[in-house]
Amino acid sequence: MTTRTDAPTRREQILREAARLFAERGFHGVGVDEIGAAVGISGPGLYRHFAGKDAMLAELLVGISGQLLTGARRRVAETDGGPSGRGPEAVLDSLIEGHIDFALDDRPLITLHDRELDRLRDSDRKLVRQLQRQYVELWVEIVREVYPALTEPAARSAVHSVFGLLNSTPHLGRAGSLPGRGATAALLHRMAKGAFAAAGTD
Repeated sequence: MTTRTDAPTRREQILREAARLFAERGFHGVGVDEIGAAVGISGPGLYRHFAGKDAMLAELLVGISGQLLTGARRRVAETDGGPSGRGPEAVLDSLIEGHIDFALDDRPLITLHDRELDRLRDSDRKLVRQLQRQYVELWVEIVREVYPALTEPAARSAVHSVFGLLNSTPHLGRAGSLPGRGATAALLHRMAKGAFAAAGTD
C-alpha cells in the first residue's frame, strides 16, 4: 500500500515496477532484464535483492495481504480505542477508506492477485489465504456491530461483495480517464456504505 511519504528503497522500487509489468503483460510475459531496466539496474543486479521472479511475486502478494490486515487492525485501534473512540460506524468508515486507498493506489496488485495467485508455491498461497481470512473476519465483526440484525454468514457475504465492488478499480480505465482521485474515492465510499446499509436492512 502506498501510505509512505519517504523515498522508496531500491527493493520497493523493484517490487512496484514488477507489479506494474506483471499486471500489464502477465508473469511469464516479463523478463528479469525488463524489471531491472525499469529501475535502472542490470537484470542480474536484481538477484542481489530477490532470488528471481517467483520471489518477487510471493513478496508482492503475501506482502499486500499482510499490509491490509495490519492497516485494518491499526484503524480499528485508532478509531475505536480509548475514551475518544467514536463507535463501530466510524470504524467501518475508516476501514472502507483504507481499502479504497489500496484499491486506487495499488491497482496492479489487484490484477496480479486475480491472475497470478495460483503461481505461488503452496505455502505462500496458504499464507495469503490465511491473512485474507483474518482481514475478512475483522470486517465481519465491525459490520455486525453496525448492523446487529445481520447474521454472520450474511455479514461475510456483504463484506465479500463490497470487496468485489472496491476491487473493481482496475476496470475503471486509466487514471487520467477517472473523475479525479477524491471524487472516485467519495463515490466508492458511498457505494460501499450503501451496499452495507442495504444488506443490513434486508
